[in-house]
Amino acid sequence: MRFVWRRIPPNDFNHELVWLVVSVAAAVGGAVWLSLGFPTLRCPFLAMTGYPCLTCGATRCAIALGHGNFSAAWLWNPLALAALCFVVVFDVYAAIVLIARAPRLRLIDWTRAEKNAVRVAVIALIVVNWIYLLAHRTQF
Repeated sequence: MRFVWRRIPPNDFNHELVWLVVSVAAAVGGAVWLSLGFPTLRCPFLAMTGYPCLTCGATRCAIALGHGNFSAAWLWNPLALAALCFVVVFDVYAAIVLIARAPRLRLIDWTRAEKNAVRVAVIALIVVNWIYLLAHRTQF
């Protein structure tokens, strides 16, 4: 696996533009939803089983993060907090390369072993996060 900076061809998919628009639209939509006083959605898995799902607490984590309360965001869902922080970093990167029309960062030449290692790491993170959520389910 290698990191390279390259210009995207004219007909290539513009990941930075698409995911920047999607993430900003989701953040604005969520802020508008909450500012209008609409209720937050409840987890059907939690309602049916009494146990938190893999993403339980992610909405409350995002709300806490939006208010600048990192410790509360961490308590609600550590993996969601990490993902939201990654999205913010990605959005800053995407805005910079779009405005500057700079080359884009790409990962290329992945070996099968590297792909499998990333898959295992992601699954392990999800499982560890779910164990955390199950251990702290009294907060839900």
